[in-house]
Amino acid sequence: MDMELKKAFTEMQVNKIESTKKIRLLDMKTDSLKVQKQRIEVTSKEISGLNTETKVYASVGRMFVLSDVPSLTEEMKTKQTSFEDMISQCDKNKEFLLKNLKEQEDSLRELVQQKRTESTTKENGTDNKKE
Repeated sequence: MDMELKKAFTEMQVNKIESTKKIRLLDMKTDSLKVQKQRIEVTSKEISGLNTETKVYASVGRMFVLSDVPSLTEEMKTKQTSFEDMISQCDKNKEFLLKNLKEQEDSLRELVQQKRTESTTKENGTDNKKE
């Protein structure tokens, strides 16, 4: 086996492992963000049925802060758009990683095909010289 091919295969294998790990992490992060977004949607739906003057408690870290319905609703809308932006960014990153992986596989196939044609050309050239 050609050293150039061997090096390309090992680089491809290492990159594929790293990309697969990154893709898995992005999938997990996306799932987590979707769950958080869904939780906010359900909470917003429940709060929208309350009177605007009703006092509610907003979760801030490990404590709860007294708030009113309109400000809490606005805060939840902001969080929801933030989660949507993060989800779309994760999807873009995942697409980029998949695209890079595919491009690497294609370039490796091209290299293998090139080496095959070179080796068959050399073999045919030496066979013609023997005749």
